[in-house]
Amino acid sequence: MTSSSRREWLVPTLLILLSAVPLAAGAVRVGELTGGAQITPDNARFFASPVPVVLHVLSASLYCVLGAFQFVPGIRRRRIGWHRAAGRLLVPLGLAAALSGLWMTLFYAIPEGDTGLLTVIRLVFGAAMALSLVLGLAAVRRRDIARHSAWMIRGYAIGLGAGTQVLTHLPWTLLVGAPGEFSRAMLMGAGWVVNVVVAEWIIRRRPAGPARPRPAPRVGEAR
Repeated sequence: MTSSSRREWLVPTLLILLSAVPLAAGAVRVGELTGGAQITPDNARFFASPVPVVLHVLSASLYCVLGAFQFVPGIRRRRIGWHRAAGRLLVPLGLAAALSGLWMTLFYAIPEGDTGLLTVIRLVFGAAMALSLVLGLAAVRRRDIARHSAWMIRGYAIGLGAGTQVLTHLPWTLLVGAPGEFSRAMLMGAGWVVNVVVAEWIIRRRPAGPARPRPAPRVGEAR
């Protein structure tokens, strides 16, 4: 493997590593639900309605791992068919992750340590992720590849928020101790904000490409 090839694979490798802790936590949660773990105040809401959390864990896990490979330039250039096929899976996976997350935020009992502020933050970023994916899909249907890429990057960045939240919580926990309700809400929100800021930096430093217009309609065809 050449040095340029190694550089191409650095980003997806880092993205998958960033997803590792949330993926492991999700696997443990699904294992509890399917293995008949003891019901506690911490997990009772999941046992009472397991479908949304299982759907969220599975869809978010696949979305984060599969989405990481969309950042390999060689795949986008040389394997366009794979890139498009993966994209057709990523949109429904991402929407399933975002919408199931919104459902859990709205209808699960608020766990101890969470606040109304954190609920609002989750609703804002969950809705933003779903909207980003819808706008990305609409852009590619118009053949506006630049906007499609930008919206998909934003959606993926929000979807990867749980990984960055591990990094925002770790220094606080080591230096200050377990965060309180307000601090936890701010640290959770910071994980999403950091990802969105990085996504916007990536979008703005990429060379701009013109939108690909639709072919002109033939005579007699409706516009």
